[in-house]
Amino acid sequence: MARIAVIGAGMGAMAAAARLAVAGHRVTVYERSATYGGAVGRFEREGFVFDTGPGLLHLPAVWRDLFVKTGKEPLEQCVGLVQVDPASRHLFADNTDVSLPNASRAGVVSALEAALGAGAGERWGTFLGRARDAWDRSRRPLLEEPLWTDWQVLGRDPYPAPRQRMLLRSRQASTVSEVGAWELADPRLAALLEAYALSYGLDPRHAPAGAALLPYMEQTFGSWYVEGGMRELARAVYERCLARKVEFAFGTEVARIVEKDGRAAGVELVGGTVAGADHVVAGIEAADLVGHDLWQDGDVRPQGGVRGSQLPGRFTVLLALRGARPASAVHRSVVHAPDTGAEAAAVFGGRTAERPTVTVMRPDDPRTRPDEEHEAVTLAATVAAQGGPVDWTDAALRERYAEVLIDAAGAAVPEIRERRLWHEIRTPAETGALSAPALAGDGGRYLHPANSTRLPGLYLAGGRSHPGGGLAHAGMSGALVAGLIVEGADFRGSQ
Repeated sequence: MARIAVIGAGMGAMAAAARLAVAGHRVTVYERSATYGGAVGRFEREGFVFDTGPGLLHLPAVWRDLFVKTGKEPLEQCVGLVQVDPASRHLFADNTDVSLPNASRAGVVSALEAALGAGAGERWGTFLGRARDAWDRSRRPLLEEPLWTDWQVLGRDPYPAPRQRMLLRSRQASTVSEVGAWELADPRLAALLEAYALSYGLDPRHAPAGAALLPYMEQTFGSWYVEGGMRELARAVYERCLARKVEFAFGTEVARIVEKDGRAAGVELVGGTVAGADHVVAGIEAADLVGHDLWQDGDVRPQGGVRGSQLPGRFTVLLALRGARPASAVHRSVVHAPDTGAEAAAVFGGRTAERPTVTVMRPDDPRTRPDEEHEAVTLAATVAAQGGPVDWTDAALRERYAEVLIDAAGAAVPEIRERRLWHEIRTPAETGALSAPALAGDGGRYLHPANSTRLPGLYLAGGRSHPGGGLAHAGMSGALVAGLIVEGADFRGSQ
């Protein structure tokens, strides 16, 4: 039985902790805050309940696998999972309105064809077929296996873009924006695709065409809501850890990772206490906790060399509304910006977009509101990082931009201003930067650091490590770390 110190109680770290405890190891989680869940937070006031992190679950099989491998009770016995249908409603700048069904490629194609005109659905369906090819080519190395030592092979984009005849030569789309312009050939379909990239913190003007697997995953495997909010999933994972005898030390900050004989040997806590360990799992950025670089020339580095402080974040408005939620309301609506190129230029240029893409979440869940005569609504947009030209701690800026989101959301929630009781704001100043899922292509710039490091005994879990950000990817990182510790060099990935 090995002693394992886990730094942070985020979802990836807890996923690793539960699996390691089941394997017979003694696991202690050190979390500097007072609670678990990391970005999967909750805000409650006057009977209203809001998710402050992700609001929907994609690829629930990742978390089902965790619960199967760590106990007798399956995931659905621990939380209520509901398929969201329609999966999303999309409102475009030209007043086109289309609702897309959940986990039905044929249904999506039919809905787009009816709403956007002849040929639109067919073009999207053909695009999804190519996205499936990208998924088949990259799924194992991107999601289910430890990052290859020869990771450079993932620098090639798996998306099979067709050649487009342009003037005197032919070209292939290499970015998300080029796929939208050249293959989808409709500004609304292009906005649909680019909104997926933006929601994950990716710049569609530069993100590789292989990002097509993001809408493919959602439209193939579906969107799920956790009854009571996503925080209930975090609670269930935490309770599974406790059931497997994982120990938690909340309000306990790690000052550094202790090294002995050239390997990680424990953690030193703020205050000087040293807790020895045979392995250390960092669910946070670990570079500042060691006295030397964790990577060498040729290794994949954080976000391809981009520090987290430079990555975009999410601006969120939590709205308490008077009046009952209409029966016709859709759980998730996306109000698309009239110009996603201009939006991306602002977000990744350190400015506020004048008209951002806004996601509106309206769960039909009595646990999120005080009674049936009220409604809890969450608005979100991808925005520039905290710092530099944009200071999200500025109260006037926060309130002004909240009104921008509320104005846009009026297209999906009529009379939203008249119904408003109060609102709360969350910005990148509080919630930090987004971490995108790992993507192949662009020379590996969209990969994340491997779960094992150059310091023996130190492993990385969570959104800042392979296979990247998002709830499903965090759970995968936990599975990979546990496999590397339990099986060692022979581990070849999740089954």
